[in-house]
Parts: sequence; structure tokens; C-alpha cells
Amino acid sequence: MLKKQEIMKALETISVAGDGKNMVESGVIQNVVTFADEVIVDLILSTPALHIKKRAEADVVKAIQEKVDENAKVQVNIKVEAPAKPKNPNLIKGKPIPGIQNIIAVASGKGGVGKSTVTANLAVTLSKMGFKVGILDADIYGPSIPIMFDVAMEKPLSVNVDGKSKMKPIENYGVKVLSIGFFTQPNQAVIWRGPMAAKALNQLIFDAAWGELDFMLIDLPPGTGDIHLSIMQSLPITGAVVVSTPQNVALADARKGVAMFQQENIDVPVLGIIENMAYFTPEELPENKYYIFGKEGAKNLAEDLDVPFLGDIPLVQSIREAGDAGHPAALQTATPLEEAFERITRNVVEETVRRNESLPPTEAIKITTMAGCSAVKK
Repeated sequence: MLKKQEIMKALETISVAGDGKNMVESGVIQNVVTFADEVIVDLILSTPALHIKKRAEADVVKAIQEKVDENAKVQVNIKVEAPAKPKNPNLIKGKPIPGIQNIIAVASGKGGVGKSTVTANLAVTLSKMGFKVGILDADIYGPSIPIMFDVAMEKPLSVNVDGKSKMKPIENYGVKVLSIGFFTQPNQAVIWRGPMAAKALNQLIFDAAWGELDFMLIDLPPGTGDIHLSIMQSLPITGAVVVSTPQNVALADARKGVAMFQQENIDVPVLGIIENMAYFTPEELPENKYYIFGKEGAKNLAEDLDVPFLGDIPLVQSIREAGDAGHPAALQTATPLEEAFERITRNVVEETVRRNESLPPTEAIKITTMAGCSAVKK
């Protein structure tokens, strides 16, 4: 009959490669169970390296058979648990922008769901709450943020920062804005291939004098494509917000948007889903709700995907009118819309704080191209 004490004594004579302590002292041995001439040893290693695992298994078998019983039947179970990464949100890796604390990507699976409208109203609400906020309009082919902030005719000036010439973002309603729309004519189409668009975005990101910001919101183009990868390659995104309507067609694409951020080699935390155009309430019937695009579709999607539901926004004519007039609806005071955007914005802030307290910093991804196919790496 094999004795556990003898097994443990034998295991004290070996260590994991690279670890100065023996297996028992270092806590690698999690459990030892003996049955007559059989012993089961459970190990926990901090590295998934195959050669380390094989060597640890061989050393355990050898130690037991040499020092306890040469006929012992030894089964070694190995579990890998990597050490936790630091949780300090200030230790963001990759290529962060100095002075910017949180970078939130606002995305949608498809166009027409009000992503830019939500971005604009989130930004002004954050500003009203006292945060320092900026928007990077990354929708290269359809920039609309300049119109929504009533700065479409403005041009960024050049300023000197530490001996370098930088673009000064346009500011309105307490929000700093940069967009490709500032550098094109209103009737001019942007017809660029991916590398050109990526280069333009990098200039807007890194050649700008953003200053100190608590939040930078990135208004991504609809879909899941090259621009999204370029942004995530350039910046360590703190988290992503996905906007959808309750309509099944939009939800199918929103699901893909969430999946993109959650892909193993991208791994950007999804802070939650916002449901836009959730219902329509006529002005003359303020108690009525008409679910034109379906009821609670985005809320149900959030539950299915196990991501937070950040709130819903009604289909209201004044939201569209405010955006067209360059005066986001959330700027209006003491209105149901202001309350709706405040509720959603508070949820975004809370999820951002929770993300920074519980998860390690996001890394900017590395993208390589091989044989005409793109591979995404950390």
C-alpha cells in the first residue's frame, strides 16, 4: 500500500524547471491520492509550455518509482493557471495616447441604427457630468460627427507641443472632436483603400494635441472590417459599446460586432449593448409605446451573449432634428431624453470602472499579412 507521506517526501526532491523551490514547497502539488499500488498526482503550473509540462510529469513519475515503489502506477494530471496580470488601468500596454485614461469604441453591426447619434449624446452627457471628453470620428467614409456638433465648416489649427506641430481638435459643448470630415469638402467622397484610411486615422490619433481626457469615444464605421482592425492595432481599447435597434436584421449584425471584440486574439471587453429606436411614443399619446422595430430585441441579445444591457433610447423626432441642427438632444435639460442618455451614460461609466478594477489592461493587437490572408495576433 502506497503511503501519501512517502509520496510527498519523494516529491520534495524535484522542482519545476525555472522554479527554485521544490514542488511541494512552491504549491505546484495540489493533491495526491493513493490506491494500493496506484497514485494520482494533481499539479498546477503557471506556464502552458509543452516541454515544461512533459518534464514535470516525467520527474514526478521517476521520483515516485525510484524513491517509493518501482512498480507504482503513477497518473499525473496537469492544470495550467497563468498568474494574474496587473489590474492597474494606468498600465495600459501598446501605444496609448498620453493623458487619455479610457478609450471607448462605439460600434454597430450595420449602418442606420444611430451609432453616431448615440456617440454624440454619450459625449455631451459625459461632459455635463464633469468628465473631460473627446471624440475620434473614425467613420472614414461617412463622417457625421462634425455636423452633429455644428462644426462642419471648422478646420483644425496647428499648435506646437514640445517642439512638435500637432493638430488642435475642434471643441464644442465641452467635447473635443477630430474627424476626416474636417479635411474634405461636403460633396467630396473619400475613395481610399484600407492602408490610406489607416494612415489618415493614425494621423488623427497620434498627431493631435488631445490634452488630458477622461474618455475618448471612437465612432467606428458600421460592420466589422479593416478600419476596426486598424483602430485596435493602433490603440489599446478600454472597452466597446455596441449599438443596435430591436430589429432582427440589426441584431444579427450586432451579434457579429460583439463576436469581433470577443475574438480570442482581439479580446476587447464589451461594456454592453445599447438599444436605439426601442419604441415610438406619439406626442399626443405620451403614455403609449409602439414597438415599430420589435420589442426588447437588443436587451434579449445582451442576455443571450451574457453582456450588460446599458439601456434603451426611444424613437423620437427631436433626436434626429437635434443631430441635424448640430445640437445633440442630450443637451436639452429636464426632458425624458436627457434622463435616458444620463441613465445609459452612468451605466457606461460604471461598466468602465468595473472593467478597470477586474480586468488587466487591453493590449493593442498586432496584425500581420501572410499569403494574402490577415492574421491577428497579440
